[in-house]
Amino acid sequence: MTHDLNLAALAVISACVIIWGLLSARLERWDVSAPIAFVVLGLVVTHGPTELVHFNLHSSTIRSLAEVTLALVLFADASRVNVRALRSDAVLPLRLLGIGLPLTIGAGAAAAALLFGSSGLWVAAAIGAIVAPTDAALGASIMQDERVPSGVRRLLNVESGLNDGIATPFVNLFIAGAVTTEAGSGTHLSKAVVELVGGACLGIAIGAVGAILLALARRYGWSAPGVRPLAILALALFGYSTSVVAGTNGFIAAFVAGMAFGTMDHHNDEAALQFTEQTGTLLSLLVWFIFGAVMLVPGMEDLGWRDAVFALLALTLLRMVPVGIALAGSGLDRVTVAFVGWFGPRGLASVVFGLIAVDALAPAESKVVLAAVTLTVALSVLLHGLSASPLAARYGGYATRFGPEGPEHSTAVPISTRTLQRNHAP
Repeated sequence: MTHDLNLAALAVISACVIIWGLLSARLERWDVSAPIAFVVLGLVVTHGPTELVHFNLHSSTIRSLAEVTLALVLFADASRVNVRALRSDAVLPLRLLGIGLPLTIGAGAAAAALLFGSSGLWVAAAIGAIVAPTDAALGASIMQDERVPSGVRRLLNVESGLNDGIATPFVNLFIAGAVTTEAGSGTHLSKAVVELVGGACLGIAIGAVGAILLALARRYGWSAPGVRPLAILALALFGYSTSVVAGTNGFIAAFVAGMAFGTMDHHNDEAALQFTEQTGTLLSLLVWFIFGAVMLVPGMEDLGWRDAVFALLALTLLRMVPVGIALAGSGLDRVTVAFVGWFGPRGLASVVFGLIAVDALAPAESKVVLAAVTLTVALSVLLHGLSASPLAARYGGYATRFGPEGPEHSTAVPISTRTLQRNHAP
């Protein structure tokens, strides 16, 4: 019997998930997060004497899997944020998203332009935007540690849940600008703008209509409770796939659809949303495996001092200074601002955006993007993963001096956390 599906790859990946399922609690006690584990596993089983399977960096299957995963995560993260409820306490998240994120993208683009100037301004801007989104799931121990004030955990969670979707238009426009420069035509850039607008419109329609139909089905008993989680997962996939088929931006459609769905039907289907989140979590493990299997070695082959400088700046000053500016005058303690500034792990969105850029750009430019993004993400997975628990403990102890009326202890609009780790007591 023959199969088009690579069953050897499926067996190896399944075995890795089983190993993590068996050893996760023990490894987490040693601050080994799921991304660290799956990056290492992906590297080990695809390279050197322990190579069991081989993957191609430019495989359409790998890219499709990564893109679907990001679409699910964008929908799930956005659907956890009830925009109408968030308005009552949105000042701090809006500061990070409206001031901090654009400044981070701009600072990253400026640093990349200085370090990789020969690749062009569009490529530098793409690098800055690709590494700007944060992923709180990489340090879930902080998000679950009740010693960290609730307002701080909520702030980080809202930021990481929304900034990847907000960064998506910048990434697409900058990549399109780079491709346009290479092709000598403005069609790619104008097409990207149309795709973004079209994706947003489709996303609003699909998310809103889906929420209304599911609410009616629940109210009149048309749908079985056990099937609703499947319907929400299908809604996320429908929003993404329909947008791509229509020639618009699927990521924007998934993100906006999730936000529309969460705003209109957030509380009624919060439990059902967990199935979509769990599916996205499983797929995200595969993306981290892919990162170790296909991006880590090629990305490290062309590393130079410029890549090291950029990665260190991206994880420190290029993130922490914009956060400091965004939160100036907010009433947050300086230690809190530094804590929020450091806790900006680069994760799933940066990996997927990096894969897209590598496929879209010319070979010379794609090597520059691959090296810079790979090192930044790899260092983030390692440093943020290892420092999450110790920092949560130290900051949690320091936070006991804050008064209950301080912004750190805000309890408005609690939001669940997407996690790659088990729930555990601090």
